[in-house]
Amino acid sequence: MKSTLKVGLVQQSVASNNKLENWTKSAEKVKQLAADGCECILLQELHSTLYFCQEEDVDAFDLAEPIPGDATAFFGELAASLNIVLVTSLFEKRGSGLYHNTAVVFDRSADIAGKYRKMHIPDDPGFYEKFYFTPGDMGFEPIQTSVGKLGVLVCWDQWYPEAARLMAMAGADILFYPTAIGWDKTDTIDEQKRQQDAWQVIQRSHAVANSVPVIVANRVGFEPSPIAGDTGIQFWGHSFIAGPQGEILAQANSSDEQLLAVELDMQRTENVKRIWPYFRDRRIDAYADLTKRWRD
Repeated sequence: MKSTLKVGLVQQSVASNNKLENWTKSAEKVKQLAADGCECILLQELHSTLYFCQEEDVDAFDLAEPIPGDATAFFGELAASLNIVLVTSLFEKRGSGLYHNTAVVFDRSADIAGKYRKMHIPDDPGFYEKFYFTPGDMGFEPIQTSVGKLGVLVCWDQWYPEAARLMAMAGADILFYPTAIGWDKTDTIDEQKRQQDAWQVIQRSHAVANSVPVIVANRVGFEPSPIAGDTGIQFWGHSFIAGPQGEILAQANSSDEQLLAVELDMQRTENVKRIWPYFRDRRIDAYADLTKRWRD
């Protein structure tokens, strides 16, 4: 692992299902971050299209594509041309009737360095992901790259400390979360703030508990619901980069497309682990019940 690493993320809106248009827009933002010296860059969840999970529609499966496919070819070439590590997020068609929400990582090459299939799948009004995505079957394995081991998780995974812990236990140097989360516009302002605060706090806590930086790229902007009478989703942005003690190093706002870039002091991360040796003091002899659904 390098002693310092400049990382970046892209927070952007999506206006249509024109993949090439969306890829080109993302690529321009990635190029800006690379020109600023970022060696590792994160894109948000399902950045190729609108967030189609606001309804259950079998035609939306047409948006999926195989891996490798056109999207991986596009972003692989981008990573190679810029000599960067790039974390992307795709709607994967694994086979007929079998689909995943999958993050794909490129390491300074057009070749795929690794991928992660989203493990925790939500199913809530406006977020009908269980209709589309089969839960991941690749476990919680970091992806080895030229800048270190990347623990890549996806959106709903962010609420589960077990996922972050298992990535860290496998040697992840940094945790990455591509996300797509926003408000139901019928919620009160107070409730919206509580939700957004909880979202940030839980992810900052993963940084604290595992002594690793956390990089979170969330989409921004309003996407109307295709269902008549539904309010749509106001994606709340607020992408951020946190250090190994949960400290906010950079944060986007809730309304604009933005780029964040931070130079991480990875030696400090190592020092934090030495001063706060949480892994040394874990009582693994007493945690067997964590593999149960509930302690009845």
